[in-house]
Amino acid sequence: MDDYPLLNLFLTMLYFFLWVMWFFLLFKVITDLFRDHSLSGWAKAGWLIVVLVLPYLGVFLYLVVRGRSMRERDITEAKEQEQAFRSYVKKAAGPGGSEHVDELGKLAEMKRNGDLSAEEYERAKAKVLA
Repeated sequence: MDDYPLLNLFLTMLYFFLWVMWFFLLFKVITDLFRDHSLSGWAKAGWLIVVLVLPYLGVFLYLVVRGRSMRERDITEAKEQEQAFRSYVKKAAGPGGSEHVDELGKLAEMKRNGDLSAEEYERAKAKVLA
């Protein structure tokens, strides 16, 4: 253990972290390249060759030239995923699902205020959930 000082350990960890970050960035660029519908097939092939043959220069060139549209595609995809999730939740909750939630919220508030006893709250809750 004396042959490998602490500084070398930190440098090794830093190099490993940078290596992982580099591959993440490379895969992010390649994914964005194939996700972009505005580029033709030949343009995608050209960018892919540049990114794979000249990896550092190609990725940084791609980020400089197409970084803004890459960000816009990410935002659009996030909005679409959020909308799909919300529609799934609404569909899974079924019709009137939010009414039950509202009713349970009102019951809990009434119990907190002391308007309902624990017994009355449990009976009303069972009635709403039935």
